[in-house]
Amino acid sequence: MMGTKRRDMGLGGYPAVTLAGARDAARVARAKIKEGIDPINEARAKQSALRASASSAISFEECAERFVASHSAGLKNAKSEMQWRNTLAKYAYPVMGKLLVRDVSMTHVLQVLEPIWHTKTETASRLRGRIEAVLDWATVRGYRDGANPARWKGHLDKALPAAEKISKTKHHPALPVSDIGAFMKKLRTLDGVGASALEFLILTATRSGEVRGAQWSEFDLAAGLWTIPAERMKMKKPHRVPLSSRAVELVKAQPKRSDSEYVFAALRGGMLSDMTLNAVVRRLEAPAVPHGFRSTFRDWAAEHTNYPRDVAEMALAHAIGDKVEAAYRRGDLFQKRARMMADWAAFCDIVQPPGAVIPINRASEA
Repeated sequence: MMGTKRRDMGLGGYPAVTLAGARDAARVARAKIKEGIDPINEARAKQSALRASASSAISFEECAERFVASHSAGLKNAKSEMQWRNTLAKYAYPVMGKLLVRDVSMTHVLQVLEPIWHTKTETASRLRGRIEAVLDWATVRGYRDGANPARWKGHLDKALPAAEKISKTKHHPALPVSDIGAFMKKLRTLDGVGASALEFLILTATRSGEVRGAQWSEFDLAAGLWTIPAERMKMKKPHRVPLSSRAVELVKAQPKRSDSEYVFAALRGGMLSDMTLNAVVRRLEAPAVPHGFRSTFRDWAAEHTNYPRDVAEMALAHAIGDKVEAAYRRGDLFQKRARMMADWAAFCDIVQPPGAVIPINRASEA
């Protein structure tokens, strides 16, 4: 009896529970009732807790795989997803992949990071962020409790030196501004879609992936406009690119193929490989890589023109200022950028003699 209510409680089946065992269990149950404890509800609560514990007992590896799968749409591209999976599989899983995610501690995180923190600093720093993201996801989903052992500020920064203090920034090799005219002259002697794509990349100061992925639907050639959609931009924001007359010519010169949507299509109709543009640069024996021409453009804008910094930064699709400034700056300085890109195209047509002093373009003040 629980109060005035009669309840029936099983004590287990024979032969698993002997008669003596049943008597002992009944005695314990009656003692709990006297203490005001319902033995039936207590047993149900224990079974529920056991089931809950079992459902949350998943490994770090399983959490990581589920995290990447659920966030794949938010990652930049398939290559980014592959990098997430590969770094976790190579460095984290051997140490803590089979551990229950709720048992992962700072000790395990350091066992993953310390062997590569000084030798592969950039990889280790990204890996730390990925582990932190997985553990945060596990906490939100109820698979673990407590502070994140992979967090940096106020935690791992006390155990590891800052990445920027031990890793030297490696810049993309870039062509000096004074050499761009001679390079463009040689580039225009080459045939092929790779050479055209590289010239277009230089004239628009855009990234390799943006040029190689350019589609006909993104262009308004009558207006001299190329609009790159947000999903193809590093900052995940649409980017309007003003086209110089030479850039428009390059696009118009590309044949429209029925089997491809790309402007600079590969031989079989797909997207050009990044190695195609690199091969063109190597063929011309230039001490640069395709991405480095963005630096060449930025040096030209800063050292040889009077265009404001923000105009050049917007041309490169870089973030301008902090969030407050960005909230007030609604425009993209398109008209000013159009004049700048026309000046840049004109500058690329001039072969500078060795040792020449390049004057600042006063016309850019307008």
